[in-house]
Amino acid sequence: MRLSRKFSMTRHAEFSRARQDGKAKGGAYLVLSSLADRTLPNHLAGVIVTRKIGNAVTRNLLRRRIHAILAKHIDRIDDHAGKRYIVTILRWRAPEATFDQLEKDWLKQASRLGILV
Repeated sequence: MRLSRKFSMTRHAEFSRARQDGKAKGGAYLVLSSLADRTLPNHLAGVIVTRKIGNAVTRNLLRRRIHAILAKHIDRIDDHAGKRYIVTILRWRAPEATFDQLEKDWLKQASRLGILV
């Protein structure tokens, strides 16, 4: 399953707005930020992976895993308050995690933020 292009965040301003104005919760492997916006046509998601995490192969693997998690659970995100900006920032421990551990941590932070139905 693949995350559709219409759900991708592309502008730096979108990332900044979600990080500064939204709520954030941190877990062992990632930090999840969310900001509701009634003007969005659909949810927009983005992933931030710094160079500190590893080489390009490692960073892209983690990015693909987060996109797979988003594709799997994007329909469970609550849009009652409006569509959302969702930013996932991976921590330095993320390369050690399996897909299941990343998914469990992402779901835990999403439920702590109250964005899951």
